[in-house]
Amino acid sequence: MKIIQSRSFERKVKKFGKQEKKALDKQVLKIAKNPSVGAEKKGDLRGVYVNKFRIKNTQYLLSYRFVGAGLELIMIGPHENYYRDLKKLP
Repeated sequence: MKIIQSRSFERKVKKFGKQEKKALDKQVLKIAKNPSVGAEKKGDLRGVYVNKFRIKNTQYLLSYRFVGAGLELIMIGPHENYYRDLKKLP
């Protein structure tokens, strides 16, 4: 399965520390093995899946969708204003 990163996802991950990137990599591999881990959203975000996980004491949301035979990582961030920002993305 090919994994693609969106531009906004790349920018957020660039700011992460070493430990945070390691935890994120584990989650991405977990999603790649079992894509139904996240919950599919409804309404405006139909077709987008969101997986919740913790890094240190902060809960992060990781959104992704299926593109052909691959997986596109759309956005990552804390819950605050997450869905509002996700709706604004193309």
